Amino acid sequence: MESRFNETEAGKLVKKYSKLPKDLVLRVYTSRLIGSDPALVLHGGGNSSVKLVQSDIHGDERPVIYVKGSGWDMAHIKPDGFTGLNLHPLLKLRDLDSISDEEMENQLTIHRINAHSPYPSVEALLHVFLPHKYIDHTHADSILILTNQKDGEELIREALGSGVAVLPYAKSGLPLAIAVVERYERQPDIDAIVILNHGIFTFASDAITSYEKMIDYISRAEAFIAARVGEESIAEKESALPSEDIKRKLSRIGPTLRGACAHSGAEGKLRRFFLEFRTAPDLNDASLSEHARDICSSGVLTPDHAIRIKSRIAYVQSIPDEDEELKLIINKSIESFVSGYQRYYRRYSKALETKPGMLDPYPRLVLVAGVGLIALGQTRRDARTAADIGEHTIHAKMKAHSIGSYEPISEDHVFDMEYWPLQLKKLDRSDQPLLQGQVAFITGAGGAIGYGVAERLLATGAVVVISDFDEARLENVRARLVRAYDPFLIESIVCDVSDFSAVERAYAEICQRIGGVDIVVPNAGVAHVARIEDLDPEKLDQVIAVNMKGTFNTIKASIPVFRRQGTGGNIVVVSSKNVFDPGAAFGAYSASKAGAHQISKIAALELAELGVRVNMVNPDAIFGDEEVSSQLWDLVGPDRMKARGLDAEGLREYYRRRNLLRERVLGEHVGNAVVFFASNQTPTTGASLPVDGGIPSAFPR
Repeated sequence: MESRFNETEAGKLVKKYSKLPKDLVLRVYTSRLIGSDPALVLHGGGNSSVKLVQSDIHGDERPVIYVKGSGWDMAHIKPDGFTGLNLHPLLKLRDLDSISDEEMENQLTIHRINAHSPYPSVEALLHVFLPHKYIDHTHADSILILTNQKDGEELIREALGSGVAVLPYAKSGLPLAIAVVERYERQPDIDAIVILNHGIFTFASDAITSYEKMIDYISRAEAFIAARVGEESIAEKESALPSEDIKRKLSRIGPTLRGACAHSGAEGKLRRFFLEFRTAPDLNDASLSEHARDICSSGVLTPDHAIRIKSRIAYVQSIPDEDEELKLIINKSIESFVSGYQRYYRRYSKALETKPGMLDPYPRLVLVAGVGLIALGQTRRDARTAADIGEHTIHAKMKAHSIGSYEPISEDHVFDMEYWPLQLKKLDRSDQPLLQGQVAFITGAGGAIGYGVAERLLATGAVVVISDFDEARLENVRARLVRAYDPFLIESIVCDVSDFSAVERAYAEICQRIGGVDIVVPNAGVAHVARIEDLDPEKLDQVIAVNMKGTFNTIKASIPVFRRQGTGGNIVVVSSKNVFDPGAAFGAYSASKAGAHQISKIAALELAELGVRVNMVNPDAIFGDEEVSSQLWDLVGPDRMKARGLDAEGLREYYRRRNLLRERVLGEHVGNAVVFFASNQTPTTGASLPVDGGIPSAFPR
């Protein structure tokens, strides 16, 4: 590991934040250097601080400390990710023998210099008590590999030398802070402290020295490990695309695992997980190694990880070819994990005066023999965070086994951190959006209706997979959506719905990326204008292939996914006002849409046994805008304008005025109807909902 400190880059950041103290900006810069290296910290782990002298509102100078906010990701931290605290009042806490969590939280709250700053790191008092200007803390893999050994203290001393003090594990807070500062005062010549099973602290009077001490000690640890086990045996194999065999397995495992872990949450609402797959060769090897079960049962590298990945990993020992056998094996693995977690909770919660409610007992990591690692999260970012930590955990444990014997910290310490209220502040525990945890697949998403449906589903918490045959239009919609929503919530797949095998591949791809599908919106459609006597039979076939057969293909290919998940779902077909009120010269479109509408009703009859609801939305006259237009109106609009002697705006006004409510119907209105059905607000299937402003001749009958 080498220092990446760059004077030019540091200077650019100082210039960007020229109104802030230079020392604070340098703190931000070196924190980013640490946070961007996953071998040092992952996803909100680690912390850093800087002590300054600043003037208060009266102009009086006072010492303050800026500490990283709890849960902030150091890789992307900004100045407002640090919390400023008055130093002197907090230094007095060292005189106390103990302090309750509530009082520590109170002290760290009332001594902020900005009421709107984030809650500071749980290790804030340690940063306060040490006298150094700059302090850095990481959960470096190499340090944890050495400390999670029976003779961890001796290994650390041998690897890092005499400039490092080693302390036994203690939970963050006042006791650890006092133990660290007392050790420093006994050994003031040290420039780093290692806490067993926890991590390493370095400190100095300037930002670059503290950072480069961290790099130096981590490099020593890495070199020590390499010398013990050999470079080849510890090198992680290059990431490779999963084989076709593994892809096929993931397509089956994903939905089955999602179903096994779905559970009732607040107010009886079904909670679903997103999945993240890691199938690199080294993870596959680990899943098949003699250490696989030990890797799963031997705890976390550091208790700080418990809130992200829980204390253990579930293990699936084989992947049979039959779906029912696969379901039995996965269900058995998940049930074993859940019962084990419940025992863990009962055992260690007994000692607490105030018994916290049990967190959900489902795994966040699953090691699958012959496949690799699967992570679960209630958001896609949660799943990716768990996967990253899981990868590093498995790599570290394999290396630890090469050195000696991996020996984790005891479970009671892990429980203390997992259920520590101050640690749980790192997690987003806000109320979930209406469709949180659900995956939606929208065909024909390159037009106005597809965009409107995708936007509304994203707004209510779903992850959306948009699909279209026209790659350019699809990318245009995706670009517009990512301007308003997290790109991580949006996936796109080019797909021709008239080709059943292509639709099957699209579902397989979704299962391999996210784990499964909960909401299916068959929306792909084309139009052709011609009176029956002029209608080319080949053109009729083309329209039927997309509108009717495409809807059939999209529904049929979804059934194995819904069946493997076993958690129900929703299919909301974008039908048409023309099903009930066809127009002359629109025979191909109207007939194909009527066929799609009818096959959807049959699907409602047949899929109810799976808990899958099938409903239809019948829109009319949706034009879109200049950025995302309607493909149908791009085709028929010019003819309609010519026939009525209207321009584009006049045509829109004509269709607005012809409906009962005199409303202009938009793609987002169709999206709202889809959300209504997809959120199961009524026990409804087989229904047709007009979204047309009120066309009496199109009333469903």
